[in-house]
Amino acid sequence: MAAKTRAEKMEETRIKLIKAGRKAFAEKGYAEASMDELTASAGLTRGALYHNFGDKRGLLAAVVDEIDSAMAQQAKDAGDAAGGGWNGLMAEGRTYIELALDPEIQRIVLRDGPAFLGDPSQWPSQNRCLQATIATLSELADQGAIKPVDIEALARLLNGVALNAALWVAASDDPKDTLGKAIAAFECLAAGVLVAPSAK
Repeated sequence: MAAKTRAEKMEETRIKLIKAGRKAFAEKGYAEASMDELTASAGLTRGALYHNFGDKRGLLAAVVDEIDSAMAQQAKDAGDAAGGGWNGLMAEGRTYIELALDPEIQRIVLRDGPAFLGDPSQWPSQNRCLQATIATLSELADQGAIKPVDIEALARLLNGVALNAALWVAASDDPKDTLGKAIAAFECLAAGVLVAPSAK
């Protein structure tokens, strides 16, 4: 078996650190997670963490990006299963909001992420989601299915509604009860952009 290249070793280290960070942040939260403990659990040193991510905050950003990207993929899969278009867009939003029931997502992405990384709309994973929403809305606009409004503005607001609904679910004392209210409100607000409700 050939020896691993430097790049392969670096990627392996990065993956180990993200896995260890994800576990520590899910179990203890970002503030309480010890860098020494999480690097030791991966069989690595703090130096490896600094080299790959700069600091603990950089590791959190990588973990959030991994989880949020997986959330976006699950939402996209739901949209594809719903046939794309408007129905797909609504399925994506519902799925993203429903994922707020997951304890790991609640703690890492929807609580610690905004608290320590700032505005989620500025995260790379959210920008990728925004671009996908813009593409879908552009297709719907070309079909005359939605009202003539600025597509980027509409995409930002729809994504913002879904994100804030997920944040509300995660912070709620009764997330399951809040989920139904959040999805109903998301769908009600989103339906306002349709040329005719029957276009769904």
